[in-house]
Amino acid sequence: MPVATTTHRSLLEKLEQDYCNIDVDSLDAAVAKAMPFKPHNQTSNQVIVLTAMVAPENRGDVLAVCREHKDKGWEYIYDRIAARLCKKNIVNITERVLLQTSARKAYDKEGVLAHARSYAAAFEEVGIPRDRFCIKVPCTGPALAAARILNDEGIRTLGTSLFGLPQAIAASQAGCLYISPYYNECRAHAELDTLWPNVEDPATQHPFSFRTRHILETYQKLYQETGKEQPKVLSASFVNAKEVVANAELGVWGMTLPPALLKEMANTPDDGPVPSDPKPYHPYAKKGPVPARFAEMSTKDPLAGANWDGKLASTEIDYIANNGAALDKANKEDPVVGPRLQDALDIFVQADADVKAEIEKVLASI
Repeated sequence: MPVATTTHRSLLEKLEQDYCNIDVDSLDAAVAKAMPFKPHNQTSNQVIVLTAMVAPENRGDVLAVCREHKDKGWEYIYDRIAARLCKKNIVNITERVLLQTSARKAYDKEGVLAHARSYAAAFEEVGIPRDRFCIKVPCTGPALAAARILNDEGIRTLGTSLFGLPQAIAASQAGCLYISPYYNECRAHAELDTLWPNVEDPATQHPFSFRTRHILETYQKLYQETGKEQPKVLSASFVNAKEVVANAELGVWGMTLPPALLKEMANTPDDGPVPSDPKPYHPYAKKGPVPARFAEMSTKDPLAGANWDGKLASTEIDYIANNGAALDKANKEDPVVGPRLQDALDIFVQADADVKAEIEKVLASI
């Protein structure tokens, strides 16, 4: 590709300016403020909210909400605390704050609806309008069936805990604004020696890069054929900066990064060439050939197992009809989606229990 010139900037700035949108995976205002530009979105989950809840600078907010709503139960209190913490940081981002529905309700359509609507009410109470927040729901059948209803109501959603193409197609059918594929499985972060694909060129050698390309190519095909907006891909769960750079090359719309990676990349100088093509203005409007070095990835899937028939998931299947029955079947049958999805849900179920314990401890002290 021809290049225009070179410039002196950080690796983080290069990705943001030339390739994709960078989001912050933290409620800590200091993290967003330390970045060399304003991040687009502030993503989070129950683990991240709990970290913010116990931070000394937020103690007053937690106490205030607990006192005001002490008779309404820990879940109601949690939603209000989370929205209040988002409100404190919304001035440091340009787009949306995100909260995640309870993993305990991942297979309960009505439970997902109720929790998302509770978040929406909590955001309204602190003055955050609907165009400044988004609700994360896990990519199970019932949760994405709920997401279709929520998006129709104007409560935008992100499909999270996503590990396969059927989940991405279902998120499209639900009208999700975003999806967050997990580039590495959750357990890989704690078991690097055995579960992390430590490869030289993640863009073409990391096994999940193939599924990333499948998702992007499927969404572009759907957009070109139907004109319907498709979810923007906000990738997550990276081990190192090399994987982040690889996802920018793969063509994702954005990435949500934790504080450690943001700091590392902001402190890494980049003197590489500036691409001649500008940063995309839309994720799927520009139709072009598949980049040559990714061409073979379109029809391969190292994660599919020895019994894979070589066919990618069909966009003709309604994955969220009948409470998402077809999606749950596809998730269960995929050799990696089922286990990885369950691992993610287990982490967030435990986070729910930890949040409950913390709120009950605060309530007991007042």
